[in-house]
Amino acid sequence: MDLKNLENAWVKDFPKPLIIAGPCSAESESQMLETAKRLKETNAEIPIFRAGIWKPRTKPNGFEGVGTIGLGWLKKVKEEYGFKTATEVANAHHVAAALKADVDILWIGARSTVNPFTVQEIAEALKGTEKPVFVKNPVNPDLALWIGALERLLGQDVKNLGVIHRGFSTYQKTKYRNIPNWQIALDFKNQYPNIPMLVDPSHICGNRTGLAGIAQEAMNVGYEGMIIESHSNPDEAWSDASQQITPEVLAELIANLQIRNSDISAFDEEMGRHRTLISDLDFNLIELLSQRMKISEKIGTLKKDNSIAIFQPERWKVITEYALQKADETGMSSEFIEKVFKAIHEESIEVQNKL
Repeated sequence: MDLKNLENAWVKDFPKPLIIAGPCSAESESQMLETAKRLKETNAEIPIFRAGIWKPRTKPNGFEGVGTIGLGWLKKVKEEYGFKTATEVANAHHVAAALKADVDILWIGARSTVNPFTVQEIAEALKGTEKPVFVKNPVNPDLALWIGALERLLGQDVKNLGVIHRGFSTYQKTKYRNIPNWQIALDFKNQYPNIPMLVDPSHICGNRTGLAGIAQEAMNVGYEGMIIESHSNPDEAWSDASQQITPEVLAELIANLQIRNSDISAFDEEMGRHRTLISDLDFNLIELLSQRMKISEKIGTLKKDNSIAIFQPERWKVITEYALQKADETGMSSEFIEKVFKAIHEESIEVQNKL
């Protein structure tokens, strides 16, 4: 059996969109129960409660989770409020503890997905489980690694699979914590339409303001749902406070989602995907242009300090020739490329003139 032959009938037991919600980290029993209580009281259709028990941190000495004691709190959430439960596992010890505590759904985090040795260890510890297992995309934009992680799980007879699109790391500072890079996620979805895909707007955005937009974008292109962080008191959260929202705000976000009908035409679905990819590329274009102008500003400062004229005809000639060469190589209109680079060059001169 391969990934394309998986039926993944398990997902049909849940509503669409499938919502997994709860705090980034389990902090205390009272925090867990309060968050669960308020999620339940919103009457939003949220079947699965999530919480991080073990938290991999970028730097040492940060809060790395409460450990196995938190699994008891998850169990109490299930018993008192009827939620299915979910948590992240990063090694065989985590898997054994989560299975013993009867956690219903597990996921492999982005830092783990990037390491085939880690994924193999987790897969072997999960061998034959019927619990659904989600795999987050690796931190770096590598589709093969993402697929490979699922293949390792399937190789251990783990068949109830799903994936989570949580965005990709970048060293550049953007409005996103992790850039969506929709192209990779949609490439996966095109290859494996049978594998449920959730979006993780919390980790893509890294803040509260963009969550609804990312969630809606994912619904527009046929994602099955989302995993999102909700905390009873987000501002006081011990980890990732800026991206967590209250249960009440989450319920409003869910209520405002526009879910496409299942009988949407192939044309509309394909159109939605293309528009999402264009939005992704437009964002990247604007980010690149912003970076270019910052470098132009540094060049302008150097010119000013060394009494060099802002406009350099020879440099403009080199830029123009290179742009036209690339236009020819890519089959684009040389007139269009010349207009674009002329506009960019004029803006660069304007930036330097302001100095």
